[in-house]
Amino acid sequence: MARTPALASAATLATNLYDQLRGDLLAGRLEPGSKLGIEALCERYATSQTPLREALNRLTADGLVQRREQRGFVVAEISAADLDEITRTRCWLEEIALRESIAARSTAWEEALVLAHHRLARTPRSLREDRFEDNPDWEPLHRAFHRALIGGCGSRWLLGFCEQLADQHHRYRRLSAPRAFHKRGVKGEHQALLEAALAGDADKAVALLRAHFERTAKVILDDRTLFKPAAG
Repeated sequence: MARTPALASAATLATNLYDQLRGDLLAGRLEPGSKLGIEALCERYATSQTPLREALNRLTADGLVQRREQRGFVVAEISAADLDEITRTRCWLEEIALRESIAARSTAWEEALVLAHHRLARTPRSLREDRFEDNPDWEPLHRAFHRALIGGCGSRWLLGFCEQLADQHHRYRRLSAPRAFHKRGVKGEHQALLEAALAGDADKAVALLRAHFERTAKVILDDRTLFKPAAG
């Protein structure tokens, strides 16, 4: 049975709200642990409660929002333990996806990977060299490169889980990006990943990918503004 125009419009509105809220959550514009008041959000996003609640429920399923008794919706908290779990799980799943992609490698997969890397490599992470100024063009290209690496695995379910974990990782990276900027040589890491994947060296590519994710996690965990050092 086809949807009526009113139902289709409501679904579209909820999807648009979901996209807006997800973007703000991943960009760190909504502080972890902060309350997501329905009335305040309705005003902020110029919407009504029904589509807003639908969008928030979807974001809860994604793990970006939490629903708590007596408090309603809140932005998902961050913690060192959570980041460690996200990193380990992402390494496990993307190792499978990368090995499968390399085993089934095709000309189309290689071309897509080379193109994604080329676009990323020519885009600076920061708009300034002396201090960090986020380049909004970089992150989508970064995600596209990592998606291309595992894009030939042949499993939409696996890719979906990897994408969800990438969202969670990105939320942490975003919070620490200004302080991590001068500590990483990600351009070289991406180049090495590309070369190993194209050479069909799955063991090397997986080792490089794991080190890439773990290095990112360490930089974030060392950020004392996000995580206080453990008591001695």
